[in-house]
Amino acid sequence: MALFPTQPQMPPKPAAAPSAAPAPQATAALAPADVKRARTLADTIRSRFALTLVGQTSLRESLIVTLVAGGHVLIESVPGLAKTTAAQTLATCVSGTFKRVQCTPDLMPSDLVGTQVFDFSTQKFTTQIGPIHANFVLLDEINRSNAKTQSAMLEAMAEGATTVGGQRIALPRPFMVIATENPIEEEGTFNLPEAQMDRFMMKAVMTYPSAEDETRMLAMLTRRGSDMIGPDTITGEKISLNDVEFLRAAARRVHVSDAIMRYAVDLAATSRGAGSKPIQGLASLVRLGASPRASIALIRIGQANALLAGRDYVVPEDVKAFAHEVLRHRIMLTFEALADGVSTDQIVDRIVETVPVP
Repeated sequence: MALFPTQPQMPPKPAAAPSAAPAPQATAALAPADVKRARTLADTIRSRFALTLVGQTSLRESLIVTLVAGGHVLIESVPGLAKTTAAQTLATCVSGTFKRVQCTPDLMPSDLVGTQVFDFSTQKFTTQIGPIHANFVLLDEINRSNAKTQSAMLEAMAEGATTVGGQRIALPRPFMVIATENPIEEEGTFNLPEAQMDRFMMKAVMTYPSAEDETRMLAMLTRRGSDMIGPDTITGEKISLNDVEFLRAAARRVHVSDAIMRYAVDLAATSRGAGSKPIQGLASLVRLGASPRASIALIRIGQANALLAGRDYVVPEDVKAFAHEVLRHRIMLTFEALADGVSTDQIVDRIVETVPVP
C-alpha cells in the first residue's frame, strides 16, 4: 500500500475574508546582554551533561529546550538507556529538587500528590505533600499507572497545583515533569489518554547508542568509579533556579514574525487535513490531527531554541528542528495505517516536506 495514494486534485476553495482582530501588544525586545547570558547558561548546562551522559544529543537538547520553553517532556524507550540519568542531571544542573516516582498499577493519587494524616497530639489533620511537589519529577513508566493516578498527574501538569483534602497547594517553580513510557507492545501497560498526551510539549524517542558511544560510556563509568550519580558525585559549575526563571522569561520575549506563526499553524493544520497544501489521502491514515496546542508548542519551542542559539528572533529551522518531537504524540493513526505499519514519524516527515517554508 502506498503511504499517500495519488488522488485527483480538487479546485481550491475561495479564501474567506480576513476578520479584523485587535493588534497584540509588543513585548520588550531582548537586550544583547540578555542573549549573551542565556547562551552562557545553556553552555553551562550542556557541559554538565557531558559529565554524565554519553551521546543522546537529541535527548539532551530536547530536555534543555523544553525546560526553557516551560513545558513537560515524555520519553519513550526500552529500559536501560539513561532516562533517569538524564533527568537527574538536569535537576542537578539547575540546583533544583528532584523526585523519582516508579509508576505501578496500584499507585494511588495520594501516593503522588500527598494526603492528610490525623495528628492525635493536636487532634487535627495535617497535610503531607507527595513527591510531585518538586522542581523536577521523573514519572518512570507512566503508562503503568492507572487512570485515577493519571488524572492527578494531569491536574498537576495543567494547572501547576494539586488538591489535597480540598486544599489547593501550588507546585514549586520552576516545575517540570519528565515522564517515561515503554513501547506499546510491552505487557502490563495502559495507554495514556489523548488529553494527557497533549499536555506534554514534546515526546522524545530514544534509540540504542552506537558501539562507539557505548564504549565511551563504559570508559566514563570506570573513571568515575560509580554507576550512580547524585548532587555530590557531579562536580562543576551549575545554574540557579532564578537563572531558569530568567531563561523562561527571556524566551517569551524572543521575536516571532507573522510568517513564522503562519508556518507553525500550517504545520498543525496540515496534520488535520487542512493547511495551505492539504495532503491527499491523509484522511485514510490519520483519524485525529494535532490540536492548536501543537502550534503553541512549536512557537514556544522555536523561541527557546533561538534563545539558546544566541538569537533574539525565530527562524524556520527553529520550528522544524523539533517538529517530530512536538507532533508525533498528537497525531492519532487509523486502524488501517497501524495495520500497514505506518508510523507517526512518517506522517510528520511528509507534513514537513509538504508545508512551504517561509
